[in-house]
Amino acid sequence: MSKPKSNNAKTISVALTLCLVCSVLVSAVAVGLKPAQLENARLDRNKNILVAADMYDAESDTQDDVAERFKDFDVEIIDLNKGNYVDDATLADAGIPDRNAYDASQATKNQALSDDLGNDDPAGIGRKPKYAKVYVKKDDAGQPEVVVLPIQGYGLWGTIYGFLTLESDMNTIKGISFYEHKETPGLGARIEEPEWRAKWTGIQSYDENGEVATGVTKAGNPKDNWVDGISGATLTSRGVSNMIQFWLGEQGYKPYLDMLRKEGGQTVDTAETQANQSKKTAQPKTELAAKLPVANGKEA
Repeated sequence: MSKPKSNNAKTISVALTLCLVCSVLVSAVAVGLKPAQLENARLDRNKNILVAADMYDAESDTQDDVAERFKDFDVEIIDLNKGNYVDDATLADAGIPDRNAYDASQATKNQALSDDLGNDDPAGIGRKPKYAKVYVKKDDAGQPEVVVLPIQGYGLWGTIYGFLTLESDMNTIKGISFYEHKETPGLGARIEEPEWRAKWTGIQSYDENGEVATGVTKAGNPKDNWVDGISGATLTSRGVSNMIQFWLGEQGYKPYLDMLRKEGGQTVDTAETQANQSKKTAQPKTELAAKLPVANGKEA
């Protein structure tokens, strides 16, 4: 009796059918989960904004708390070069039909929405978006109480993303948070730790001449109004320092912050700056504790 012949065509057909079915199922699951993933990314972003604004307690606050507190913020888009708020008509002309969906980190991949920094790129970001989202919490009189600024810059292994918060004088740092990076656990990743982030509170961004007056020093080399770097993480510390100086400078948010100060009739208060510097220098240094978990998703 002869053996049945192998039917290669049938085998291939069955394999292709199985691959097609699996692909459809995977695609359906991905599509179905996308809204939840986007919502989680949005909550993570909002949480880190609150962390930077010192409005979040990791031990007790829930997602509902995050959502409720974030309602206090106005989400604005600014022209980084001019420092002014941008209306919907201007955004539409620039090719941004939906301000709520605008992502500055994605804009850096679009030549029409970003500028090539060339050799003038201390933060190592390559291209700077022409427009940026900022988050403004106003007081009862309608004046900015705190402003949260997205920041990013290259560390040791990749780009670090975070938020920097300034108080109403647009000079005093209220807080900072980092929510995505590739820095070494136990070394550069310690930028997330509450004790290191707390060292930024009260730091003055600018001197009496309006020049950026802060950054991160080499570990063990304290400097007035600068934050002591992390031991063993020199390149990460340098990356954070470059990032802070870039985004507080003329290429970053300085035109916008100058505009806010002008509208509020404020100037950089030299006496207050010196007092805060002295107070900051006199504070005892603390050991770093366990780090917070990194949030997923980014928005520059």
